[in-house]
Amino acid sequence: MSVRNTQLEELKRLESKTLDAQFRSILQQGLNCSPFEAEAVINVVKEVYFPFLNPGNMKSPPGVITLVAVDADEPAGKAIAECAQQTIALQLHRGTEDDQLLQSGPTVFRRERIPALCQEALSQGALLTREDLAYRIFFVSVRTISRDLQALRQRQPRTPLPLRSTVHDIGPVLSHRVQIVRLALEGKTTTEICNIMRHSPAAVANYLDTFSRCAHLARENLQSSQIAFLLRRGKRLIECYLDLLQECETDKNLAYHLQELQLIGRGAGKKNAGRGRTHES
Repeated sequence: MSVRNTQLEELKRLESKTLDAQFRSILQQGLNCSPFEAEAVINVVKEVYFPFLNPGNMKSPPGVITLVAVDADEPAGKAIAECAQQTIALQLHRGTEDDQLLQSGPTVFRRERIPALCQEALSQGALLTREDLAYRIFFVSVRTISRDLQALRQRQPRTPLPLRSTVHDIGPVLSHRVQIVRLALEGKTTTEICNIMRHSPAAVANYLDTFSRCAHLARENLQSSQIAFLLRRGKRLIECYLDLLQECETDKNLAYHLQELQLIGRGAGKKNAGRGRTHES
């Protein structure tokens, strides 16, 4: 005959009177969830909602907005509803500096802030869309944002914005990744590329690694569609990379820096192999 543990029984009774227990009971009885499923739902709800429900976490610096955007690793062609999302915080208004910009009108303010906001989102692992800029940030029409983007492209044609439409080659703008690789082949340092393209060092390294692997597969006489499949990249991007490789065959400077990139890539590959895992960009 076992001895009753009154303290344990008391703890269990108290535990059954918590909000978690109430929510768990609703999930199991009302939605016919298993105990495991109910616990999983509770954990997800806490992860997604709790950071915003705690009054102590509700305060943020002036000018900061929070929104949900598409994860930067989601591929082109995938429906937004099916994409993973990221909750990001953007510094929309920077204080006196932006007050002065607004004196020149909202159009000047938008066109000055859009590049930085797109890069800020990318640095947090997300990509903004025209709809995000229009309806979540500036509260204007998508057509207005399209005009702003066109003006920015005319102003800086070699510096495409890190929007989802350009980063994943959905739109008509030449991929920023190709331009980053070209700058590296021209001998620009990572710091210089980051300043020119407004990208983080990690992002630049990632794009160069993909290009190096494309070059390796091209030497194996694989077709562009095969390389695109193996690297999980768009065929159009791979074709642009192959065009760059052809240029390297006739330009000694490009060829030299291509060799340097491949040496760095092989060194990183050995390091990853030593760790017992592979790296995918």
